[in-house]
Amino acid sequence: MTPQPIAMETGDHPAHSLQQAPEATQFQSILFPHGASVAEIDACRQPEFFLDLNLDQVVASATTGRDEYNLKPFFYAPASDIATVHYRQDAFRDIRNRQVFTSIRSFASSMQAIRAYLLQSDKHFYKREAQKWFLDGVERYCSAVTQLMRDLNSAAVLSEGLRGFCVFLARYVHSSEFRALEAAARTILTDLDAITYSLHIAGKRITVTRYEDQSNYGAEVLETFMKFQQSGPRAYKFRFSSTPDMNHVEAAIVDMVAQLYPDIFSALDDFWEHNKDFLNPTLTRFDREVQFYVAWIEYIQPLMNSGLSFCYPVVSQESRDISASDIFDIALAEKLLRDRTPVVTNEFSIRNPERIIVVSGPNQGGKTTFARTFGQLHYLAALGCPVAAKEAYLFLFDRLFTHFEREEDVRTLSGKLEDELMRIHRILEYATSRSILVMNESFLSTTLNDALSLSREVMRLIIELDLLCVSVTFLDELSTVGSTTVSMVSTVDPSDPARRTFKVVRKSADGLAYALAIAEKYGLTYETVRMQIARNTGENHS
Repeated sequence: MTPQPIAMETGDHPAHSLQQAPEATQFQSILFPHGASVAEIDACRQPEFFLDLNLDQVVASATTGRDEYNLKPFFYAPASDIATVHYRQDAFRDIRNRQVFTSIRSFASSMQAIRAYLLQSDKHFYKREAQKWFLDGVERYCSAVTQLMRDLNSAAVLSEGLRGFCVFLARYVHSSEFRALEAAARTILTDLDAITYSLHIAGKRITVTRYEDQSNYGAEVLETFMKFQQSGPRAYKFRFSSTPDMNHVEAAIVDMVAQLYPDIFSALDDFWEHNKDFLNPTLTRFDREVQFYVAWIEYIQPLMNSGLSFCYPVVSQESRDISASDIFDIALAEKLLRDRTPVVTNEFSIRNPERIIVVSGPNQGGKTTFARTFGQLHYLAALGCPVAAKEAYLFLFDRLFTHFEREEDVRTLSGKLEDELMRIHRILEYATSRSILVMNESFLSTTLNDALSLSREVMRLIIELDLLCVSVTFLDELSTVGSTTVSMVSTVDPSDPARRTFKVVRKSADGLAYALAIAEKYGLTYETVRMQIARNTGENHS
């Protein structure tokens, strides 16, 4: 199967999508085809590796402005099987269709308004006012649900998830329960709109009566004074303070009107009492979960507009022949684009028996960014999301681990090296052959010989576990530990070795990475030595 680049207008689906024929009774979730309770998902917490991979920044940006949906737990729940990945990828394909996307956005807007109506209904003190907000919410709900059904049917969706939802939606809209709710709301609204009444105001006393074709004195007054009009009327504008809330006088008037039309308001009372839970739980769950797709689509669209590529990766649970082209760190790309700075893309490819990519090269050359990108790609692929690549073949892991350098915690009695060793011990204890490990500059806090000895032992254990791993290191010797390791190097401009290209390429380590790291650590680079000599001799340095 070939990874598919994405475009907003696409409606194409791979073959596996078209073979599904879900039943309405099977539909529970647009994200979790095998079922997962809302409580289970909401209990998910941010994985520890999010900070190392900058995924916390990515998720925060993608979910900005959508706090009411509480979307972050969905980004903490990767799929554990290929079927769920395909389920979500196919839903993405459908939702990226402009017609489907627009209809879902319209439905979401209506549901936001409905929640606002119900909030108003709950907070109002006056019963009749609360009932009217509730009734308007029901009417908007019935209209929005019916319109969504029509829109999705006309769009001819192909994904298993949306097809299953459409079948459920059609059955719900045509159910006796929904039709009765819709008919009752419409009847009561029509009856309320038809009510007319008269007010007789005498000082502080107000009398409410039925309107029985009394004369409209306002029209007569206007007609009388019309003959005195000599030129265009002068505009007099007054500012009145107004709120959507009733005051006590208005509430009292409505209560008196209710006494004049007892049948209508009795029907309203019954409707309010018996339909408090009118929102269908499957629909409200869909309204929340579909925002996961909308949020990601809207988040990556500016990156795509800048010319960066996204694709639906081919994901496997068996093959660890993995590769990807034109990859980039999404969190970094977002910042670079804001600063109008070009984004450098990379690629990788490993084939059996290769498992471990050892990345070396000069500092600040893009090594850590490459490692983060590798982790981001696999995690986002497990979420079923389009990933930052032109094409990608990735592995569906059981667990993802990171081992990045940490600041020493003065609150603990352990030193930095001890902390690093404890963390890598826990990782190797829980990792399996289906896990992925991303390591970045481990064991920098010790001597070269000790770092090399520790790293070789850790690498031996990683090879025994048969893990997929990316290891950023200053120890070039690690790239030749065994047949499962692959060397990649961050490169510099051949004409100017001081200028990083941020390209990470597959080639043998050149032995300069550690020397440069040591020189920079102790201020012994060519430039710093030259400046020190100039200061000592009193010469000017330009």
